[in-house]
Amino acid sequence: MLNDANIMRIMEAAMSRNADFADIFIEKRSTSSVGLLNGKVIKAGAGCDSGVGIRLMAGTNVVYVYSNDNDAESLIKLAKEAADALKGGDKGMIKELQEKSFSTPCDIKIDPMSVKKSDNVDFLRRSSDLALSYDPMITQVAASYTASKRMFRVVNSEGLNKEEEQTRMRFSIETIATKGNEKQTGRIAPGSMRGYEFINEYPIDDKTRECCDTALRMVNAGYAPSGKMPVVLGNGFGGVIFHEACGHSLESTAVGIKSSCFTDMLGKQIASPIVSAYDNARIKGEWGSYYTDDEGNESSDLLLIENGILKNYLVDKLGGRRMNCNPTGCARRQDYTYAPTSRMSNTYIAKGNDDPKDIIADTEYGIYCSQMGGGSVDTTTGEFNFAVNEGYMIRNGKIEEPVRGATLIGKGAEILMNIDRVGNDLELAAGMCGSISGGVPVTVGQPTIRVSSILVGGREDEEA
Repeated sequence: MLNDANIMRIMEAAMSRNADFADIFIEKRSTSSVGLLNGKVIKAGAGCDSGVGIRLMAGTNVVYVYSNDNDAESLIKLAKEAADALKGGDKGMIKELQEKSFSTPCDIKIDPMSVKKSDNVDFLRRSSDLALSYDPMITQVAASYTASKRMFRVVNSEGLNKEEEQTRMRFSIETIATKGNEKQTGRIAPGSMRGYEFINEYPIDDKTRECCDTALRMVNAGYAPSGKMPVVLGNGFGGVIFHEACGHSLESTAVGIKSSCFTDMLGKQIASPIVSAYDNARIKGEWGSYYTDDEGNESSDLLLIENGILKNYLVDKLGGRRMNCNPTGCARRQDYTYAPTSRMSNTYIAKGNDDPKDIIADTEYGIYCSQMGGGSVDTTTGEFNFAVNEGYMIRNGKIEEPVRGATLIGKGAEILMNIDRVGNDLELAAGMCGSISGGVPVTVGQPTIRVSSILVGGREDEEA
């Protein structure tokens, strides 16, 4: 990586015209991956990438440039070009560079990057072979594994000088059941910032059987009814609805330009009084964690909603300038080719007091969503729709027959207010989130919750 003397020369070039602030993001990343289809290796690879991003600010005007050429003279030239392109503002001062600090949110005993690809293949093939022999209707198994090590350093004109190392690993198993022309899937995709001991300790046989069972139940299921009804959302990845329908609307990327349905709502009730929610980037070893954000700020355990009251937004530096508030340590980016923006980390609804069994028993009629799929949301209005990957009818307080084809449709603000039961079984699940600063690892989560009324899209109407 660049030495301090050359970093400061780049900084001087960036601050030579109208910028009142500049930062330099230096990144090096290595990756290793393998993929199998029906137990056969279809891809395997390893890579290494490095580069530098330079950001200049004049008020809320921003210029961002980047390069994978780590030559100091080339980067100085690039910084000067960026300085010439930045409009407005008064030239800022460059403070003396602080002593570099280092952090890592990882919890590693066995470095995943040191593990042989053949070991990864053996692990995935074990699951594939089990699934393919589990039932004749399981016709396809896709399995993949990836590990990455990311080292980055952030230096800015205010003297900040921080470095962090992040090692992540994730694998996925997807089983497909076929019945005639119908295909349904079961899937697991855990991720971690732990070492390879996470793989060694994972109950892969049991989880593979669960995937098969899910696919088999869904391929034999009838279609879900449609209409407004109570919906019970299972714990873990059920939290993707909160992430999408509410979380994105709390990011300063939207709030700062007043395109969020939660703009100017701090201190106001936006959810049921039994709902509290957090964005906690400081859970050591968790998939979405980090201790230093991509602007060099210290991350936080941020209380978003307390007993239904909105307490905080997710704010990056540019959003803070637009909103006249301080950053909350949530600036993230996929890599050096993106400027950082406000993003979620480990975002979840806090556990409540209800036993999940009681939530089901107290629901006369509705749908239980065990696993959620993909969806979309409009942060301006909060309108969303999400597919239900694994769903069941609830009748007379009992989980009954499986149903497929269900879609949940609504507005984030309405759904939050309609949560009337919150379980005590909080669980987190790994995912990926895409936004204007690229794809970043995130964790979603929640306990079992009940929404008293939500529109379900299905194939036919059914009376309670």
